[in-house]
Formats: sequence, C-alpha cells, structure tokens
Amino acid sequence: MRPRGSRPQPPPSQEPNIAPSPVPTDLLRVDGVTVRFGGITALDKVSFAVAAGHIVGLIGPNGAGKTTLFNCLSRLYAFNEGAITFEGRPLVATPAHGIAALGIGRTFQNLALFRTMTVWQNILLGGHCRARSGFFANALRLPRVRREEQALQSHAEQLVELLDLRSVAQTRVMDLPFGTQKRVELGRALASRPKLLLLDEPAGGLNHEEVGTLMALLREVRARLKLTMLLVEHHMNLVMRVSDQVVALDFGRVIADGTPAQVQANPEVIRAYLGADS
Repeated sequence: MRPRGSRPQPPPSQEPNIAPSPVPTDLLRVDGVTVRFGGITALDKVSFAVAAGHIVGLIGPNGAGKTTLFNCLSRLYAFNEGAITFEGRPLVATPAHGIAALGIGRTFQNLALFRTMTVWQNILLGGHCRARSGFFANALRLPRVRREEQALQSHAEQLVELLDLRSVAQTRVMDLPFGTQKRVELGRALASRPKLLLLDEPAGGLNHEEVGTLMALLREVRARLKLTMLLVEHHMNLVMRVSDQVVALDFGRVIADGTPAQVQANPEVIRAYLGADS
C-alpha cells in the first residue's frame, strides 16, 4: 500500500535512451559583410555559415559578388561592415600573408602556377607556409629542418598519388594540358594542409569528361583529407551534385541559402538566372 498523503509516481519512461545527433560545427561564419568600391556596393550585408566537413557552393550571375567575397576571405580586400570568423576567431586580425598558415587554402580562376617548374616542385612549394624553421636553422641544416623537409616531401608524395599526377611529376607545368594544370594547382593548395579550401571556378575550361572526373576527385579529397570546401562555380551540374549547401548571390545580396534542391526551386534564383518573365 502507498502511505497516506503520498502521491503516485509516474512509471519510468519506456523510451530508449537515444543520444542526439551531433550538430555540425561552423568552421566559417560570414556576418553582414558589406564591401563598397566608391559608389558601388559589391557585397550588401552578406551572411551565411559553412559547417566543418561540408562542401558549399557559391553561385550567382556574373557580377554577383562571388569573387569579391573570396577576396575578402583571402584578406586581399577589406570590408566596410560586418565580420568574418574562422574557427571562432575574427579573420580581420590575420594579414593576407598569414591566411595559408591559418588553415585557408585557395585556387584561382586564372592559374597562378610556376610554369617553368615541374609538377613536383609546384606542389612542394605549396607546403612551405607550414615550415617553422628560420633562416639560421636552414643555413645550419639543423635536424628539425631535415625533419620538416621530410614531412613536406611525404605529404607531397601523397598528393601526387591522390591527384593521379605520378606520371607527370617531373614534367614542367607549361608542357601539360590545361585540365592537368588545374589538378596541379589543386595539389599546390592542398600542400598547405588547409582546413578550408576556397575553389575559384575549378571546372572553368574543362570538358564534360574532365568535369565528371573533377566531381569524383573533390568528393575523394574531402573524404580522404577531412576538408571543408567553399567553391565558386558556374557549372551548375557540378555544384548541385557535389555540394551539401548552396548559397546564391545576386547584385551582392544573398537571395537563397539551403540544400541544392531548395536553391534550385527558389523563385529568386530562377529570376536571377532566367529573367523575371520565367
């Protein structure tokens, strides 16, 4: 019997103890970023977040502000308003020459390779921003310098294999077809061991078969190296098939932010690409 005056207790819950799904951590946050060039507003209060481990596509018509935003992330441009944080730290506190060491790598729409150097040399150079030995340590060839060089070479070897560049590793970049040069630039950016990789039109100038190869390669690179990627791209098939999230810009404003399916169906995006009558 229950003692007088006591209240009945509810039966214990029969629901299984299910741990909540982990919430992706934002590696990059862009909050209200505005950029003006004289009387022209290139970016107008742009805000979005990039979760760690995701591939995020940044799309929009020509002149929408995509490259301007990339240049802000690379610290090549200053912004007038707003904030950009990387791993919770304000990016504005890092100078342009410290971006690679911070963990942000970038490829460029117009290839910026050392054309007279070999594939191997270009990729190896990309990792030197991670070196910590100073001038005197290198001049004296101290043991830590040799250890750093061995680590750089080992990582470069892995990238050459990953990007299928073994057969051309000792070939000058200028002697390679454009599609292969694109992979070399990707390798050079990856050599800096970035946490966030900015890809500026990686499919630009590639044929249909090369775009398909690039799509598979980006997925493999993300899986193997545990990378986060933000890519500017006009090739919609690539963006929609490889991205976890898509952010659409038009006239410097964010007009859509969501899954590829949500962005494709967004009326603002359709109008930006196809016109008001559509």
